[in-house]
Amino acid sequence: MHIGLLIYDSLDVISGGYLYDRQLVHSLRAVGHRVEIVALPWRNYGRHLTDNFSAPLLMRLLNSRFDLLLQDELNHPSLAWINPRLREKVRYPLISIVHHLRSSESHPRSLLPFYRWVEQRYLNSVDGFIYNSQTTCATVTNLLHAAKPYQIAYPAADHHHPPSTAEIDVMIKERIQSQGSLQLLFVGNVIARKGLHTVLQALAQVPRHLWQLHVMGSLTSDRRYTTYIQQLIHRSSLADQVTLYGSCTDAQIVDRYRRCHLYVAPAFEGFGIAYLEAMSFGLPVIASTAGAAHEIVTDGVDGYLVAPTDTTTLAAHIITLCHNRAHLCAMSIAARQRYDRHPTWQTSFAPVVQWLTNY
Repeated sequence: MHIGLLIYDSLDVISGGYLYDRQLVHSLRAVGHRVEIVALPWRNYGRHLTDNFSAPLLMRLLNSRFDLLLQDELNHPSLAWINPRLREKVRYPLISIVHHLRSSESHPRSLLPFYRWVEQRYLNSVDGFIYNSQTTCATVTNLLHAAKPYQIAYPAADHHHPPSTAEIDVMIKERIQSQGSLQLLFVGNVIARKGLHTVLQALAQVPRHLWQLHVMGSLTSDRRYTTYIQQLIHRSSLADQVTLYGSCTDAQIVDRYRRCHLYVAPAFEGFGIAYLEAMSFGLPVIASTAGAAHEIVTDGVDGYLVAPTDTTTLAAHIITLCHNRAHLCAMSIAARQRYDRHPTWQTSFAPVVQWLTNY
């Protein structure tokens, strides 16, 4: 099959969503399908809306001899009005890959109805869906005028090739037995949706000598928010406890997974690949009750689930694990066991590839 994949920017963008798309492309190509990338320039939401009236984009899609066109749902503002025109004139189906919805994020109240309207128009313009979680599936289903075919394929974390379970068990015990402060890890671009400000506000309630926070992710994705984070660190007198690394290589991130005790990122996620990556190295996860984290993290067993803005409970969990290293060890082992039960990328995408092949 000749399959198109429509995305913003490049397939090499570093984020969980783009990793998911790359792995899907790899799975499709592995069985002989030809996948052609259709890349649109990354701009702001308003300018993306103007793509719907771009004659060159419409003509390219009309003239492409695809058997099927995949669209990353992130591109919804560029396609909400183009897709209905495509469906009238092309034979190939339009399948959307949905990681999470913009209208599920926190935005000014004045903008949310508009985002939801555009996104709902887009979702109803495609023929089927690939979802990354049951939660994402349910969220989209509530916006559809009629049921559409779909597949759910959970992301995986074996791309980091973590050590064996036996090696991780040894690593966990060495980390727990080491003296010193609790090493906390946050992996993700420094943008408001990821909730780093919530982590910092919670940590301001925890005695400084008990912890160190390592933040690994782009500092340029939202410069205004990064400035706010830097100011928050300064105002809270946390400069000696928090390290902002900026964008990091996979090797640097893996090294930090090996060294840290706990992964902390209580933000809304459509799935949260980094949660699973952390668990593969035996790190318990503190995640949010919002989004799909509950499909990965079992509260009190391999991590904790906290409300998105509940800094008091977040701080209390961190203090508990700082003082109770035996409990931290048990949760660390449980985190790795949760990873071991999770499917690999190949296993997860096999039914999707078959579904698309027969579509």
